[in-house]
Amino acid sequence: MSAEIISGTQMRAAILEELAREVNMMREKHGKVPGLVTILVGENPASVSYVSLKVKTAVSLGFHEVQDNQPESITEEALLDLIDQYNQDPDIHGILVQLPLPRHISEERVIHAIDPEKDVDGFHPVNLGRMVLGDRRCCFLPCTPAGIQEMIVRSGTPTSGAEVVVVGRSNIVGKPIAIMMGQKGEGADSTVTMVHTRTRDLAAHCRRADILIVAAGVPGLVKPDWIKPGATVIDVGVNRVGTAASGKAILSGDVDFEAASKVAGKITPVPGGVGPMTIAMLMKNTVKAAWMQLENRPDCTHICR
Repeated sequence: MSAEIISGTQMRAAILEELAREVNMMREKHGKVPGLVTILVGENPASVSYVSLKVKTAVSLGFHEVQDNQPESITEEALLDLIDQYNQDPDIHGILVQLPLPRHISEERVIHAIDPEKDVDGFHPVNLGRMVLGDRRCCFLPCTPAGIQEMIVRSGTPTSGAEVVVVGRSNIVGKPIAIMMGQKGEGADSTVTMVHTRTRDLAAHCRRADILIVAAGVPGLVKPDWIKPGATVIDVGVNRVGTAASGKAILSGDVDFEAASKVAGKITPVPGGVGPMTIAMLMKNTVKAAWMQLENRPDCTHICR
């Protein structure tokens, strides 16, 4: 048996095509396009790379994109004032502050300063609270968990009544996706168990899963005998395990991909799996935010499940 590969790269392309049509519809109806500001503090190489890809994607969709680079020495108060300016700007519908931030700046204060209606990363406590309550009309889901759920749905994996095991308990991935999969509705209605690296007999829990979502940050943690035959495996791990002769980083997921592919029914690769979906969902949140603000309503039926 060889598992079906769930390609985040292919799904991302399809989603971006859908969003491009939404942007054209918005331009025709309102004479405006989604406005996204990406704020980068300092010159962390990984952050610069991530932001560049986000900017490139936004521009390709026809967004009004503002790249606001700030020196690492910017004060916390100055950064908060900058965010407030964008909160008040009617041409900006989404605000993204690239993390991590320098140590002298509180990430918590920065996240809390963003208007929840422009919080397209989905990190503001208001949006997280709406997610827990299951109110999808007016909340922005965190991008990586949203991408995971989108992959599960688009791959045709049944979720209603399915046993879902989430390995990992981070605030960014593990906790949100566990909550989302247990909610009522499409792509959810699952029975969810959240485990982690300190769980007793972790392998036994994983073997029960119809859908196994692994976000532990441990290369090759999940072995093939941990996987239920025919299960859908979503590998969120992106771990640098070496450097190729070309100087390019060698990446590994949290799942032993080659061996797991012989047991699983469907599986995501690393790279090319969950990663491309995260930026796609950021763009989707931004389009949603623009519709909500332009039409002055707390929900959006155009592209939101």
